[in-house]
Amino acid sequence: QVQLVESGGGLVQAGGSLRLSCAASGRTFGSYHMGWFRQAPGKEREFVATVSISGGRRYYADSVKDRFTTSRDDAQNMVYLQMNSLKPEDTAVYYCAAASRHRVVTTTSEYDYWGQGTQVTVSS
Repeated sequence: QVQLVESGGGLVQAGGSLRLSCAASGRTFGSYHMGWFRQAPGKEREFVATVSISGGRRYYADSVKDRFTTSRDDAQNMVYLQMNSLKPEDTAVYYCAAASRHRVVTTTSEYDYWGQGTQVTVSS
């Protein structure tokens, strides 16, 4: 089992940057694909980014490609989401999630564990 705790959210102006962190507990962290999702008020939770086991593959939603970067540090049981050139439409609660699948996945139903989320607000 994996427990996830996100941090690093906050209020930032458009064009600014934030770095989200996700701390994972459990000795099997290295065996999970790790993903980031977000949910804006009144909208469904949507895929943002994912990094595969060992960090060899990364995938991004088109809306954040070239602006966001995800990475993982298995020695520290940490996952990160670096967000640059933020836009007001990036405003949402951001969630870290872990998936124990044989392939990298991007849908919410395929993730097994979730953090509590961290609020990101981008002002115009």
